[in-house]
Amino acid sequence: MSPSALLAGCGDLGTEVGLRLRAAGHDVAAVRRRAELLPDSFARQAVDLRSEQPYVAPDTSLVVVALTAGDRTPEAYRASYLDGLRNVLDAVETSGADPRILLVSSTAVYDVDDGSVIDETTEATGSTATGAILLETEALLLERAPRGVILRLGGIYGPGRERLIDQVRKGGIREPHDSPFTNRIHRDDAAQAILHLAALTSPPPLVLGVDDEPARLGDVLRFLATEIGAEEPGAGSRDREPRGSKRCSNALLRSTGFAFAYPTFREGYRAVLRGDGVRHP
Repeated sequence: MSPSALLAGCGDLGTEVGLRLRAAGHDVAAVRRRAELLPDSFARQAVDLRSEQPYVAPDTSLVVVALTAGDRTPEAYRASYLDGLRNVLDAVETSGADPRILLVSSTAVYDVDDGSVIDETTEATGSTATGAILLETEALLLERAPRGVILRLGGIYGPGRERLIDQVRKGGIREPHDSPFTNRIHRDDAAQAILHLAALTSPPPLVLGVDDEPARLGDVLRFLATEIGAEEPGAGSRDREPRGSKRCSNALLRSTGFAFAYPTFREGYRAVLRGDGVRHP
């Protein structure tokens, strides 16, 4: 019998995870409000996790929870992340399955703006309303599923996630004063990190998912401008609203044996500009 996995919240990242699981011989059930957007090779469930429970097969060995909110309001975050995870956990409990549950979270839970290096031991304060809800969601996972794994991802980019490229291509973009450190991971590396952690016998309960090089936003903008032959960004105003600036370490993820296909934004964005990869729903 093939291993069985459930993808709860199957957007672009979840779809990439599912396709890789299918290629490895897993049966994949996937949950999305518009299930018709999912690949035919998945067992598709049209479920709104904000208010409904998915079906969890009794033999499910892996559940990946990769939820997204429709907008950045606290209400949307609470309904999508906290209520969504609770409905998944209730369904797992009802099913009698004992899967490993991996929750995709965000490095946005760190309230750091001085460029400090942070890792899994750094306190996450979740000072914003949405950040606090993400931390509440993480706590719910560990309370209900002690073997759960939390993967806090940096900014995901890749096929179909080309907002920064489009801004540079259009021109007129400004480099912020005191250009902040930013942290990224290519979608394909994010998907592979999920599979890698799920396959470990004893994965760490909390892992940061970022590439090898925290980079100042201005450096990324200038790199993209050079690659596509666009004008370089101008200097920004000094009175912009403050933004987070932190350097996330991936040392723990690396120590588990994970290897990046795109270790920095340079390799990753060049692949996007070449048209490598597939844009998923």
